[in-house]
Amino acid sequence: MKFGLVLEEMHRSENDLAHHLLVISERHKVDHEIYHLARDLARWSQQHVRDIADIAKNYGQDLDPEPRGEAGPMETIREKGSEMMGRRPETGMLLLRDLRELYLKACGVSADWELLAQAAQGMKDKNLLALAEKCHPQTIRQMKWANGKLKESATQILVS
Repeated sequence: MKFGLVLEEMHRSENDLAHHLLVISERHKVDHEIYHLARDLARWSQQHVRDIADIAKNYGQDLDPEPRGEAGPMETIREKGSEMMGRRPETGMLLLRDLRELYLKACGVSADWELLAQAAQGMKDKNLLALAEKCHPQTIRQMKWANGKLKESATQILVS
């Protein structure tokens, strides 16, 4: 069965999404809404990582149940070093770039959940279907938040 490989990819995608949310939260911490909401949304993906790792055992996959955390020291040093060398993107444009990236990542994860749910339904795998039904709505909310925040921020940032 190919579910093991699919779950491995979902695990990676959810881990990336959670990490990206944490990076955005840290990078834009002066905006309290973004800081707190991005962290809350990251917790959903972190739980998805744990849930996927748990169910993946049934399909021959041994996935790390611990989600990727905050940006590591090397990543932070690279970012700060880049800023010191002159790459200082305007904060507003950086926010738009981050939100756009987040939206696209969440869209991809959402599509993955849909594919997994379809396959689980076709195979009559109730456990995988239940996992998709639990996680997919939260991913849709992450996607909608990023899209809404993009729309809310774009006019002010791009026009001013």
